[in-house]
Amino acid sequence: MNQLHFDLSSFLCYSKSSKIVAITPLICAFFLLTFLTSLTSLAQGNSTSKEIPFKSNELKYSNSDSSILQLKNAVELYRDNRDTVNLILSLNELSSMYAHLLDYGNSYDGYWEALILADQINNNQFKAKIYQELGWLYSFYHRDEEALKYFNLGLDVNKELYRQKIIDASYIISDYFSLINFYRVNGDYNTASKYLDSCYQLQKEIGNPPMNYVVAEDGYIDGMQGDFESAFEKLAVSKDFFEKNDRSYLIVIHTMLGNVFRNMGDLSKSAAEYNQALELSKQFQSHSNYKLMSHEALASIYSMTNDFPRAYQHSKEVNEINAEIFGPNSKNNKHLFAINDQYRLQKEKEKELIKEQHIAELENEERINTLKLWLLGVVLVSLVVYGYLLVRNIRRKHVLEKSALAERRQMERQKSSEILELKNKELTTTALQLIEKDEFIDKLKHSLSDDKGLVDVNSLKRMIKSVQGTPGSNWKEFEARFTAINQSFYENLQKQYPELSQTDLKICALVKLNFSSKEMASLLGISIESVHTSRYRLRKKFSIDRTENLTEFIAQF
Repeated sequence: MNQLHFDLSSFLCYSKSSKIVAITPLICAFFLLTFLTSLTSLAQGNSTSKEIPFKSNELKYSNSDSSILQLKNAVELYRDNRDTVNLILSLNELSSMYAHLLDYGNSYDGYWEALILADQINNNQFKAKIYQELGWLYSFYHRDEEALKYFNLGLDVNKELYRQKIIDASYIISDYFSLINFYRVNGDYNTASKYLDSCYQLQKEIGNPPMNYVVAEDGYIDGMQGDFESAFEKLAVSKDFFEKNDRSYLIVIHTMLGNVFRNMGDLSKSAAEYNQALELSKQFQSHSNYKLMSHEALASIYSMTNDFPRAYQHSKEVNEINAEIFGPNSKNNKHLFAINDQYRLQKEKEKELIKEQHIAELENEERINTLKLWLLGVVLVSLVVYGYLLVRNIRRKHVLEKSALAERRQMERQKSSEILELKNKELTTTALQLIEKDEFIDKLKHSLSDDKGLVDVNSLKRMIKSVQGTPGSNWKEFEARFTAINQSFYENLQKQYPELSQTDLKICALVKLNFSSKEMASLLGISIESVHTSRYRLRKKFSIDRTENLTEFIAQF
């Protein structure tokens, strides 16, 4: 079935004298695509009711009147039974038959009715197929912009279905194939070759050999580009295949061969191929456009070889066919000049109604959006004002808290300073009392020494010694109290001036308490000169000159 799905082919004719010849390559590919994609849909189970079986290509085209009658009966049956799926399939097949017989008017109407039905049941597979077929019909009337529009619509829908794994790659290849024919007929062989490469790539990805329809097209492009050896080889392979599977398609193959021989310059063989195509056209009522192509080509060849009676006869056939299809009395004429039928008009009315509804919805939505914007603006302004007041209140509260904290810290520092000062005063008083005690005891000792006869000197000395403290014990008592009050004093000094000695530290402690040199000497048990020397050394270690106050310098630690 995948092989039959690509019953496509088209050719580019040399003659420019006839309108129909220029479009025949597209028409043939369209005929085959329509019928075989319908068969593919049936094979994949798109129908839900009993179907009228379609004949093979050879049987169908051998008696086209019978096939058309059968298809018309099928259309009426499915329309009466409201079987939309099979109605669409029957309309597609009937339209394909009309197109094969060059009855483009009925073909066009059938496709538009099928498209409306497919749109109603929202069947994207049917819509994609009909888009492609409408693309072919528009291309027959040289409406290339519309043709490309529908070709690409079908391709886009099938790509999405393929992405969703609803269809296989053969549908994408079918769309590429349509574009190959379109660009080739318009003389753009490079673009046609790119889509041909895409066909081969997809077939390779799905593991299938190249389709004979694809091979035939590839061979034809080679022949048109001068690679005759490759062209004849590929067309021969395709010819053998269609001899066994679909002899009606040999009309296309022989016409292809005739064009390639003509491009090569072998007019005798070219004429033989065209005549063979015409013989097959008598047997099969299909690819009628190729009958016209062959007559046109033979008229040109016989004219070139001076066989004017034959040239005249074939020219006459061309004129009669053209008059039948596109003449003033032709039923196709209205579609040639202005394709305008009830189904398209109905679709356009539906689109216009939808457009008006959409515009009304947009206007209503715009009003709602405007109201939303106003409400949003009010909310934003309210939030900004609230945020400003909140931030201002928080900052004010923070400033007050910071001020209160600073005041508390100031009070605590002041209180701590006052307590420290009080304790240092108490320490100073205690130290002075120790000094006075030692001085009193020294005086008492001197007095007792002067009056040895009156008292027991040894007994008194022992008594004095028991109450008299040594300079070392006095300092330890002082230092213990000082350290308890000024806990980090020594640590801060040693951190900044690690070279200070123990004596230096003692002098610093006494300087901090504003002791005089005499009081320092008495408490430490050294001379006043030693105190002065220690103070001088301290200045040097602290790197301060005599103008700076040593007491104020040490007080900062």
